[in-house]
Amino acid sequence: MTHAEIVSFIWSIADLLRDSFKRGKYQDVILPLTVLRRIDCVLAPTKEKVLETNAKYAGQLDKPDQLLKQASGYAFYNTSRYDFERLVADPPNLAANLRNYIAGFSPNMREVIERFDFDNTITKLDDAGLLYLVMERFKNVDLSPESIDNHAMGTVFEELIRKFNEALNENPGEHFTPRDVVSLMADLMLAGDEAKLREPGRVVKVYDPCCGSGGLLTITKEHIRDNVDPNTGVLLYGQEVNPETFAIAKSDMYLNDPQGRDADNIAFGTVLSEDKHADVHFDYVIANPPYGKDWKRDEAAVKAEADRGFAGRFGPGLPAISDGQMLFLEHMIAHMQKSSEGGARMAIIMNGSPLFTGDASSGPSEIRRWILENDLLEAIVALPEQMFYNTGIATYVWVLTNRKKPERAGKVLLIDATSFWTQMRKTLGDKRREIPEDKQAEILALLDAFAEGEHCRVYPTEHFGYRKITIERPLRLNFQASPERIARLDDESAFKKLAESKKKDPAAKAAEEEAGRRRQDEVRSLLSSLPGTLFTNLDEFLNVLKAAETTTGTRLDAPMRKAVLSALSERDEDADLCTDSHGEPEPDPELRDTENVPLSESVEDYFVREVKPYVPDAWINESVRDPKDGEVGRVGYEINFNRYFYKYVPPRPLDEIEADLKAVEGEILDLLKQVTE
Repeated sequence: MTHAEIVSFIWSIADLLRDSFKRGKYQDVILPLTVLRRIDCVLAPTKEKVLETNAKYAGQLDKPDQLLKQASGYAFYNTSRYDFERLVADPPNLAANLRNYIAGFSPNMREVIERFDFDNTITKLDDAGLLYLVMERFKNVDLSPESIDNHAMGTVFEELIRKFNEALNENPGEHFTPRDVVSLMADLMLAGDEAKLREPGRVVKVYDPCCGSGGLLTITKEHIRDNVDPNTGVLLYGQEVNPETFAIAKSDMYLNDPQGRDADNIAFGTVLSEDKHADVHFDYVIANPPYGKDWKRDEAAVKAEADRGFAGRFGPGLPAISDGQMLFLEHMIAHMQKSSEGGARMAIIMNGSPLFTGDASSGPSEIRRWILENDLLEAIVALPEQMFYNTGIATYVWVLTNRKKPERAGKVLLIDATSFWTQMRKTLGDKRREIPEDKQAEILALLDAFAEGEHCRVYPTEHFGYRKITIERPLRLNFQASPERIARLDDESAFKKLAESKKKDPAAKAAEEEAGRRRQDEVRSLLSSLPGTLFTNLDEFLNVLKAAETTTGTRLDAPMRKAVLSALSERDEDADLCTDSHGEPEPDPELRDTENVPLSESVEDYFVREVKPYVPDAWINESVRDPKDGEVGRVGYEINFNRYFYKYVPPRPLDEIEADLKAVEGEILDLLKQVTE
């Protein structure tokens, strides 16, 4: 059977579950039993040898663990006398025997099975009278390595997970990446390191902080062994928060590596707040983090670590709580091997938001700033749309390294690979396109050339930076004590508060409110005594207002004077400038604007050329400065990918559009005639 036929066969078992299990619970049955059946087939050739070894040394050695592993040929074993054949041969005792079978696994594999919470599922299947039927079906599928190799088995697990995700309509970025995308990511990450990897005795560490079912790790290892040097030592490390996919990844690692080293390096837990490889640095880091997913569950731990600055993982800044992609990006960079120790390369796939979200000085912008100013970003590859099983959105592979080639220092390559795809013969969910090997080779050639071209742009790192300066324009107001404007005073908070009281005693509260209303009447009377003249100069109006205060004996404190000026004023382009106590023009908040000045250009030169000719009375607010370098304007970084590869397509001539409209109108009229006849 092909892996596709195996997936179809296993998925057909769901037909047995329809009346007893909700659709979202099918995976609780199918995934653990698929893992168990695979392990059962793998251990079958050495089953009797393990039982003999266990019987021979039972009670003689405190820890026969190593001998049993040697007997099984793997880093795990099963000492139960049962296998799938023997289990289904005794239907009345199947539940108890299945539990005995699971208990017979070595502790490391039992930990994997327990992540599925399978004991409860056994009870549910037994109570529903389905346990024998389901086990009988699984007994009949051959998942031995001779029938389906480890690579194909990984694909089986991933396709099953895809089907479950579709059934649950879960977050499309949360689980795994299509194999063609993984292959491209691995090659982009390894590009240029062939000679380094071929060095005698070379051992490298590869890490995925959200490893899912482990596909990115295992394929990276395959690419190193198959495409570079089979003698290169490759150690895999990962962490996964989803218990089911963690169990699949760990079991797959045990099957791929008889010594079990890779499996031992796969940790369980949320990596943002429970970094299980905190003190380890890696030669290669690769991941497809969940995008569009919040990090609220890790908020307290993340913020506490961010407060440590660059002593922690999140020193550059924090992204919006609604999307944690860039937290994984920072985490991965923190785990790169130090440049003094040989450095590292990294590939991460994300959607478009990390390229440009966040204003200058915001968390996302500061993260981009830190990456670019430290010259860590080597390339970004825009992938075709419709590449993923659960979504058709645009995605981008970021390639980072802390050991750039000298000729690439201070530069970033942008590759537009959105047209490098072929149509799939059969769609899988939302995945309608794939990147075949020849297209992958073309993309890798573009990275290797690192030159301008139809699909490539090369920019210095500072090209993506700008200073956001604040442009002020003077406040110009006229003033008039007209009945309409005096009535606006009722909407001013300082005026309204006069008649409000916070006292709890009813009598005192009423007395204070009454006093406040009298004060309001006094202010209204004061303003009514003013002439109805329209003043276009603030100082002239203030002089008239102060004179009226002296005449009426009604004094205005600062908050009330501000409320009066606000109520009686209107913006007037022909009015004189309003100035502060130092004679400087006051800025008009409603006319305030900002300009993004490229980092490569002087702020003053930009202002003189782009602003001053159009608004002569404008000036730069020099109090708005970057908190890091202290210069005027806040520094921001963004990578507007579409802008660099935009191609203008002129609209069709109007006469062609008009002809099409008339043709459509004619068709509609013909249809209407057919209806009315």
